[in-house]
Parts: sequence; structure tokens; C-alpha cells
Amino acid sequence: MSADRSDGWRGDGRVAADPWPLPRDATVADHLVQRLACWGVRRYFGYPGDGINGMTSALQRTAERAQFIQVRHEETAGFAASAHVKYGGGPLGCVLVTSGPGAIHALNGLYDAKLDHQPVVALVGHTALTAEGGGYYQEVDLLALYKDVAAAFLAQLDHPAQVRHLVDRACRTALARRTVTALVLPLDVQDKPAVPEPPYAHGYYHTSSVPSSGPTVPPAAEVRRAAEVLGAGERVAMLVGQGALGAETEVREVAHRLGAGVATALLGFTAVDHREPWVTGAIGLLGTRPSWDMMRDCDRLLIVGSNMPYSEFYPPPGKARAVQIDRDGTQLGLRYPTEVNLTGNAAPTLRALLRELGPGPAPTRWRETIAAATSSWRQAQRDLAGQSADPVNPQLLFSALSDRLPDDVMLAVDCGTTTAWYARHIQVRPGMLASLSGTLLSMGGAMPYALSAKFAHPDRPLVALIGDGAMQMNGVNELITVAKYWRSWADPRFVVLVLNNRDLAFVSWEQRSSEGTPMFPDSQQLPDIGYHRWAEVLGLGGELVDSPDQVPGVWERVLSADRPVVINALVDPAELMLPPHFTADQARRTAAAMLRGDTDWAGIVRRGLPATVAAFRPRRG
Repeated sequence: MSADRSDGWRGDGRVAADPWPLPRDATVADHLVQRLACWGVRRYFGYPGDGINGMTSALQRTAERAQFIQVRHEETAGFAASAHVKYGGGPLGCVLVTSGPGAIHALNGLYDAKLDHQPVVALVGHTALTAEGGGYYQEVDLLALYKDVAAAFLAQLDHPAQVRHLVDRACRTALARRTVTALVLPLDVQDKPAVPEPPYAHGYYHTSSVPSSGPTVPPAAEVRRAAEVLGAGERVAMLVGQGALGAETEVREVAHRLGAGVATALLGFTAVDHREPWVTGAIGLLGTRPSWDMMRDCDRLLIVGSNMPYSEFYPPPGKARAVQIDRDGTQLGLRYPTEVNLTGNAAPTLRALLRELGPGPAPTRWRETIAAATSSWRQAQRDLAGQSADPVNPQLLFSALSDRLPDDVMLAVDCGTTTAWYARHIQVRPGMLASLSGTLLSMGGAMPYALSAKFAHPDRPLVALIGDGAMQMNGVNELITVAKYWRSWADPRFVVLVLNNRDLAFVSWEQRSSEGTPMFPDSQQLPDIGYHRWAEVLGLGGELVDSPDQVPGVWERVLSADRPVVINALVDPAELMLPPHFTADQARRTAAAMLRGDTDWAGIVRRGLPATVAAFRPRRG
């Protein structure tokens, strides 16, 4: 990055202080916007309201040095701020929402940032100080409401002299702890005269806008202990998560030195090249069979920047000696009884580990085993995607997309069946960006993520992968946001794939396999909507896919289109999502659901047998 970027963010990881001078008649809101710019905040996601009129007026006065992105709903603003950091749009995400209902709406998106450890500052409008406590319109106890989501730092701005130290603490804390912080802004305070230089007197603060340094490399003795544990292994497995992003080269080199196979948490998908034979792919309920087998058979485990919570997908306790690396020491040793815990950033810590490991020979037989299992699994998935369905196999859409993805594509993935097919079929390559609501697992995240990614990188193509439930939740509304802004993007390619199966299919399958009860139509069936026609009404492109023969051609067209396009893909709701370890108990419950009159019992039979045979073929290999 150059040192003179227009947003003030410097290549050395710091922000240029006081990016523009405040006028003499500056308000508190003007001072807030200017001080936030010192921390690299130049983009605000939100929706206007009278509780933040002072702030939106201040943004207008910046003459576009700061940008307000108007989304259709405050929940989107929260998701977009989280995604803004994930896609490299800046050091901090920022939400600006009005009092009462606006503040309430934003919470779900903010929890996504909190649970996925993304630094986000929420600016929340509030009732005027003079009216607080009187039961005024939209008066909500925001300090109580935001107490959990912004537990690391939450404060109300009551006096102009507080701006500097409250902004500095909110931003510093969000960055240092990788979490959400919040400032509550009473309406009347926003328009008071600014106090850019508080008095040098008792009861006032003079604070710094320079970010704090973070953890880098653990003590050499601890790194040496980790090298001794890992270096003695013959069957080493690695699990990488979002903490490994930015350390792609180091992950690859350590994996080569140890002869390790590498599994990925979904948030760490882009930390490795999924075309490599030693990359087993996703881990967990939606993961791959090779990842499951590798964790069962390994004698050493190196966890880098991941806290994937499903304990049953780690090695059985006592089976493997384990080392974990994380920048947050409180997250170490929470998922597996690790022997060495290294608090540090992934890239320098892995480089230090490489030096301690030395150039010794890596075991080869283990990698050959992993490569054979991975190759067999991938072929099974291709076979599965090619099986006929009614009318279209959803896996075919993902398999065909993977082969056609541009090198610089950005992917935004929603929660549900789309997550499963993404995890199984998309082979992410170096240079791509991809993310999702990884820990909150909230439906409705993909479209806000897609919008935020596009604002961060308007010159790159984007593909959003969304189920019809999530599309109906907020996707149809945020297409209006796409229509509002797309002409300002250097690259207009913004593709939205909607898996239209008229069913909340993931919920239906969970109910069958965990409860043994049939799909409940009143709960899970969805209206059949012409999503492609809605896109056309908005001036965007629309494509209907109702035959597998159309799949290759539709991807060719939309990835070269001159405007955003929505693909309305009519897919089979009975397509089976088998976990890498499908238990007999799950099978019994699914059968019980059929016997109890599941409305799609014929589809389960039609797709269940061939899907099971294809999915578990790697086990026999």
C-alpha cells in the first residue's frame, strides 16, 4: 500500500493523524468524524434517522473524504462493517445507526463481528440529554442494550471534551481485542461546539490516536518446545483458521517441513491453496471425509488461528500431541488438550517455528496417504455433483463455478445448504477472498458481506452464494442497494446465485437427522419467488436455471456480464448433505422421519442411496 492513500491509512500499519483540519465552527459530530479518520475510519455503514442527524450532517461536510453507505436495514450495516475488515477494506469497521429501533436492528450484525473477532466501532444515536429519563420517543437504555455486544468498551458521550479520549479508547480497544466497541451519541451533544484540544487541567485527557503494537513472536524457549513436539511426529495434521490469513506462505512452508496435511476452518479457507493434494479441505459438520480421517489418524496436531468449536472433529483426547498458535492467549487450549500454547501472530510465529525445526526431512508416506484419500474424495464429490436431480442438482452449480472462478474473485457465502456446497466444491486459490458469518452462523449475511467486499475492492468481481431463505430474509431488499451503487464500481460483476428449493433445507435435514421428525411445511416451506425477475425490475440482469444443461453457459455469461446478475436456480430440496461421519443414530432418525410421513420421502429415497454411495466411496479407498 502506498503511503499517501486517500483514506489516510499508511503502508506501515499506522494512520496519519489529523487527516484534515477542523473549521472554527466545528461541531462535536465534525470532531468525531475527523478523529475516527485518524484511526482509518472513512466508511460508515448505516441508515439515517433523526437520532444521528448531527453525524450525517458532519459527514456531508467532509466533501466525500468520508463516505456514508446507505443500506436498506441496520442489520445489514452491522454485517457490512464486520465484512469490511474481513475483506481488507480497512483496519476498522464502522456502523452508524439512529436511536431506538435503529440501534436494536444493528445488533445481529454486530454480534457477527464480536463472535468472529472483527474490530468494529458502533456509533449509536440517542435521545437528547435534556430528555433522557422522561420516556421520550425511541428512548431505549442503550448502555444496557449494548452491554454484552460491546462489553470491551461502551460509553456515552456527554461532553464535547470527551471526544478525543472516547474515540481513541473505542478504536484502540476494538483493534487490540479484535471485538466490537460502541459510543452512544445523544442528539443534542452532536451539535455542540467541538473541543478539539481539551484544557491541560485536572479531569481532562490528552490521548493518542496511534494504534498499539500487537503480539508478535512468543518466547524462543516456548517455540523450541513446540518444535520438539511437532518435529518428532510422523503423522502431523494442521488446522488453520482465520488467524492464519496473511500467513499463507508460512503455513505452506511449515506444512512441507512437517509433511503435514492441512484442514481448514471455513473462516480460514483462503489461507491455503485448495488444489494442493495435501489440503484436505473443510473440517466439521460440513467438512470432508479426508479431514475427518486425518484427525482420527494423526499423532501430532498444529492449530493455527482457529477455535473451531466442534470437539468431536478434533483427534480423540490423548491420540495426538498438540501445539496451538493464536494472537489471543485467552483462546488457547480451549478445544483440545494442547501441550504447547504460543501467543503470537501467525506469520512471525510460524517463521520462528521453521527456524527451530531446521531443514530435516519430512515424512512422505503420511502425505501420500492424505493425497490418495483427498483425490478419491474430490472425485466422489464431482461424481455426486453430476448425478441427476429434480430439476437441478445444487452441487452441480458449485462444481461448475469452481472451475470458472476468476483469479481475483471475492466470494460471500450465506448460512445453510450453500455453506455445505461451498465447503465441498469450491477450490479456493491464492489471491481470492472469501468469507461468511463463521461463528454466529446467521442467515442473511452474504448480501451485506458482498456489498462490503465490493466497496472495499470495487475493481474485483464478486460472487454471492445464497439460499432462498436468506434471500427472502434480506437479500431481496439489499438488491436495491446494489442497484443504487453498482454504476460506481470499476468492475460491475456482482453475481448472486440463489438456490431456490422452496425449503429451508438445512433446517429440514437437521430436524430429520437430530429429531427424527418429518419436515414441517408450515415452518420450513418457502414461497417460490422469481428472483431473476426482481433483479430485472431493478435494472440488473436476471437468469433462470431449471435444467442442468444450462449450468455451464449461465456461469460463462454472468462472469462476463456488464452489470450485476441474479441467478434463480431451481434446485432439488432432497439433495442430501451427509456429514463426513454419518452416524447410525442419525440414519435411524432420518428413517424415522420418513416413516412418520415426511412430505419429501420419495425425494429422500431417490437422492439418498446414490448420494450415500458417492459420499462414502473414499472410506473404502
